[in-house]
Amino acid sequence: MARVIAICNQKGGVGKTTSSINLGSYLAAMGKYVLLVDMDSQANATGGLGISIDFENDNIYHAIVNDQNPLPMIKKTSIFGFDVLPATQALAGATVELVSMEEREYRLKDVLNSVRMNYDYILIDCPPSLGLLTVNALAAADGLIIPVQCEYYALEGLGQLLRTVELIKQGLNPDLQVLGVLLTMYDKRNQLNRHVVNEVTKNFPGRVFDTVISRTIDLAAAPSYGKSILQFNPNSKAATEYRRLAEEVIKLTA
Repeated sequence: MARVIAICNQKGGVGKTTSSINLGSYLAAMGKYVLLVDMDSQANATGGLGISIDFENDNIYHAIVNDQNPLPMIKKTSIFGFDVLPATQALAGATVELVSMEEREYRLKDVLNSVRMNYDYILIDCPPSLGLLTVNALAAADGLIIPVQCEYYALEGLGQLLRTVELIKQGLNPDLQVLGVLLTMYDKRNQLNRHVVNEVTKNFPGRVFDTVISRTIDLAAAPSYGKSILQFNPNSKAATEYRRLAEEVIKLTA
């Protein structure tokens, strides 16, 4: 049965989607069956893997709002063992529609339970907010990866998210575990970046991944070709880093 991992940070531009795509790619390359669930109405995870669906096509919105079977919605990527449950901009309306529903925080959990036996890992790419869609992801997840950009306000946002996680554990999902903080967009030449790495590691001992994801041109360019870094440039520094991250995740969830 799949381990469900939410990749979450309420801040935008921290590498959530990039990490979702590339972690999923390397888990699949290591022989795991992986489903990536796109819970962001921008649908960047869907497009970043070269999958294009029309606004009205069935997608994760129809599964969580209309109780439709998610199996026919799932799309295969060009990487064996790596599938996507896609999103479109229709998902933007789900937050409003979920408000009046019973068990509204568990809609995604119910959807994933219906496909959980088909995969080793289910990754959830969360939207950049702490709204109902993110709450659904945290209520459905076994584990949480928190990408944090190596920038000045990193610690402030991280503290707020961890407080939200504690509330989720108290009220909705007592089994939720923080697998780790993933430091992203790192430039070793930048003194501030080095300071943020030191501060995050000091303030959250034992909760930070050993792997740090560098800021690279290849990593930024790959989604525009609908490819993961594994496909775009498997010999790049970023490819090596995401392979190491996948190894860490497998070890943590064994």
